[in-house]
Amino acid sequence: MGDLQRPREPVSNDALLLTPEEAAQVLRVGRTRIYALMKAGDLHGIHIGRSCRLSRAELERYVRRMEDPEPALLRPKVRGRMTLNQRELFELDPPPPDAA
Repeated sequence: MGDLQRPREPVSNDALLLTPEEAAQVLRVGRTRIYALMKAGDLHGIHIGRSCRLSRAELERYVRRMEDPEPALLRPKVRGRMTLNQRELFELDPPPPDAA
C-alpha cells in the first residue's frame, strides 16, 4: 500500500501538539477547514521551524467558543473588511436634520 492509501491511525490522547491533519481528524472536519480557521484567526497554531502544530487546548478552546458564542451585541458586525462603525465614518450623505 502506498502512503495515500494507508489507513489513518487514531490520534493518541497523549499528544500535546497535533498536525493540522490530526486536528482535522479530532474535530471531524477536513484539513482545508483547519487551514481556513487558522487563516481567519479562529485557531492559533504553534510554529516549530517550518512545521505548524495545534495544541489540544487550542482545539478545546475553539469548541467551547462555538458552544457558547459571545452575545451578538458585543461582537462588531463585519461586512467585508469594515465594521459598521467604520462604515459610518465614511458615509457621504449626512443624516437628515431633525425638524424640531
